[in-house]
Amino acid sequence: MFKNYLLILLLLLNGFSAKAQQPTKPNSSEIYESIKKLQFLGSVLYIAAHPDDENTKLISYFANEVKARTAYLSVTRGDGGQNLIGPELGELLGAIRTQELLEARRIDGGEQMFTRANDFGYSKHPDETLAIWNKDEVLGDMVWAIRNFRPDIIINRFDHRSPGSTHGHHTSSAILSLEAFDLANNRNAYPKQLEYTTVWQPKRTFFNTSWWFYGSQENFDQADKTNLLGIDTGVFFPSMGLSNPEVAALSRSSHKSQGFGSTGARGEQMEYLELIKGDMPKYTSNIFEGIDTSWNKVKGGKTIGNMLKDIQDNYDFRNPSSSIPKLLEAYHLMNALEDQHWKAIKIVDLKNVIAACAGLYMEAAAETNQSTANEDVKLKIEAINRSAIPMTLRSLSINTQNHNLNKPLTQNAGFTLNETLHIKADQQPTAPYWLMEKGSLGMYKVSDQRFIGQPETPNDINVTFNIEIGKTPITFTKTIIYKSNDPVKGEVYKPFEIIPEVSVKLSEPVIIFDNDQPKNVQAIVTAGKNQFSGVVTLGCPKGWSVYPEKQSVKIEHKGDSHTILFTVIPPKEAHEGLLSPVVKVGDKNYTKTLVEINYDHIPYQSILLPSESKVVRLDIKKRGDNIGYIQGAGDAIPESLRQIGYNVTILDPENISLDMLNRFDAIVMGIRAYNTIDALKFKQSLLFDYMARGGNLIVQYNTSRELLMDQISPYDLQLSRDRVSEENAEVHFLNPDHELMNYPNKITQNDFKGWIQERGLYFPDKWGSEFTPLFSMNDKGETPKEGSLLVAKFGKGHYIYTGLSFFRELPAGVPGAYRLFANMLSIGKNGTNAENTQND
Repeated sequence: MFKNYLLILLLLLNGFSAKAQQPTKPNSSEIYESIKKLQFLGSVLYIAAHPDDENTKLISYFANEVKARTAYLSVTRGDGGQNLIGPELGELLGAIRTQELLEARRIDGGEQMFTRANDFGYSKHPDETLAIWNKDEVLGDMVWAIRNFRPDIIINRFDHRSPGSTHGHHTSSAILSLEAFDLANNRNAYPKQLEYTTVWQPKRTFFNTSWWFYGSQENFDQADKTNLLGIDTGVFFPSMGLSNPEVAALSRSSHKSQGFGSTGARGEQMEYLELIKGDMPKYTSNIFEGIDTSWNKVKGGKTIGNMLKDIQDNYDFRNPSSSIPKLLEAYHLMNALEDQHWKAIKIVDLKNVIAACAGLYMEAAAETNQSTANEDVKLKIEAINRSAIPMTLRSLSINTQNHNLNKPLTQNAGFTLNETLHIKADQQPTAPYWLMEKGSLGMYKVSDQRFIGQPETPNDINVTFNIEIGKTPITFTKTIIYKSNDPVKGEVYKPFEIIPEVSVKLSEPVIIFDNDQPKNVQAIVTAGKNQFSGVVTLGCPKGWSVYPEKQSVKIEHKGDSHTILFTVIPPKEAHEGLLSPVVKVGDKNYTKTLVEINYDHIPYQSILLPSESKVVRLDIKKRGDNIGYIQGAGDAIPESLRQIGYNVTILDPENISLDMLNRFDAIVMGIRAYNTIDALKFKQSLLFDYMARGGNLIVQYNTSRELLMDQISPYDLQLSRDRVSEENAEVHFLNPDHELMNYPNKITQNDFKGWIQERGLYFPDKWGSEFTPLFSMNDKGETPKEGSLLVAKFGKGHYIYTGLSFFRELPAGVPGAYRLFANMLSIGKNGTNAENTQND
């Protein structure tokens, strides 16, 4: 039981550490709402598959109106999606979406959890999903979440009864949730978890249904609703000046990497919950009907409940500190409780209420945002009591260093202290815990059971303020932060992070050798401390050579980088492998790169990843040199094309002209360009004129539902949601004699080996007779899809539309994807009439 209490504290403190980067400063109305929430001992767990799947209206409703402890369990971190704000994909996108979810929860009042499942990309059926995920581990993670969070109510976003009708991850989340509902109270299920937690049985599970699942509003209106519970989530919060749907829209708008900006609504907003397990509430307006959510459920809690109700009834909005004496009495009573679960949760909440009532502000700011092990860091510590309640700062604990102070904190008299924090020699770097070990396609590897489910790595570098309020000693733990003043943004907060003494990366994640000539490869070494020195080597695949064997590096200042050139000699024949830089310092080898993610809407992050680059000796030919690229939703294709010798110019759609376009051998539209760039409405005629005069226009995938214009092609072309999610799906050649299949590179079945995540997405399903389809492919059990790559002659030039996922394959160094893309860019420049035989 004591281990369980420590685990709950770890979870709660980690949840508050993210908020501590930018301190919350609740106003009088917000404090009042927090006092009300102290009195509700019920919890709701919402479960779905990805970031953005959650129903923020329901989460906000339960957190802010009902006052329930509310959390969202996202099975994945959204690693497999697209990124509308930058080039990050894969695990880096997962890190961004993790922070976007945390920001959403800060807005709607919920908490955030995850499993170890990796979003490996689109899946059409739960059988495929659960074959790639480790079903037993993901199910265990759900059981773990239920046992720790102890929800009374579970709500699934998706229907477990509809496999194959939606994303396989969606249905799988519901299937596993129902299994976990039955297993969480079974001591024989995942018994090792019970070293840290206890069994728990939720009371009810619901499916969050809507008209969408019935096919139409009309079908839903006519459906039998006897097993449905309807909730009006359109309530208004006077303390916020916002309706619940407005709060939900702000929360959903945090998903900026997915382009989910939302507009708030007002008035009635009905949500429907279908009972799946448990008993139906007698009064369908109350989802907690029959479940005790008062302090009476806890032994010794009745007195606490009465006291908190009295504090609420006598709360003085003009002087919240008048509630502190009674709040301290409640604090003493809570500390004496036997129930460790609600004790841990409510004591953290109560301490925050006491601090807020007193205007008690505590902060520990480092002089830098990054440090290394075995370093000393200067801290500026601040504490101020802005109430008349007598307080004394008895001591400070800075990690294991204790400082006795006995400093009175008189009303509005600021106290500051300059101290030094010593970082332990064995202190591990700050990094996402789920990226520390190499996982599999479907799962992240996490060795420490206590970390599983947490949104972030628990921060163990903190300052504890031991404050006596009245005569009651209370400890407040604050995460060390870094803050600076930006002339435009003002006060800017960053987390304080521990980084390695050195990090190393190669200048390119993929290095293409289109012949057998050597290339100079840049190894970039960045010092994490002053006066750094080490030795750099570069590991290479068998058959490749590197010169010189090793090089020394010295860097005087922390944060500076030095670039070291190695000559890499490829083999004569096609081959691929990995280059791995290593920096040796004494008996330690450093092999990781430090990636910074810095967007305004989420906290700054430093992420450690294995430092390696794929090298490909590629058998490739190309025609033409100059490519114009119009960026859409963001991808790394321009950098990939430069790797094989193209001169790629990024074009501003607002400024393009026919004369400008005519300078290029081909124009390439980035992914979702027609979904994201308004200017293309007015520039499309120029692109058509460019083709008519002999130019090639290559359009990569767009989604049909968000097109900004009706005509993206000079001929009839209808986009669909067709996709082939199996990256190894068989590919059939429909027109093997076509120029694009033969020149300058002969495309064979080998060119479709080694693809990652998928073949392609959002293929057209109807097109004009002017188009020639080149490939047919399909996932298992589905009909063939022929719209993955369509070619049409237009005037003297060509129009190509492709849903093949080049935006994933080129950055991953897939040889065949490069060869096929080079053929698209080269079409019409091969000195052959092969294309004329294809009726395009």
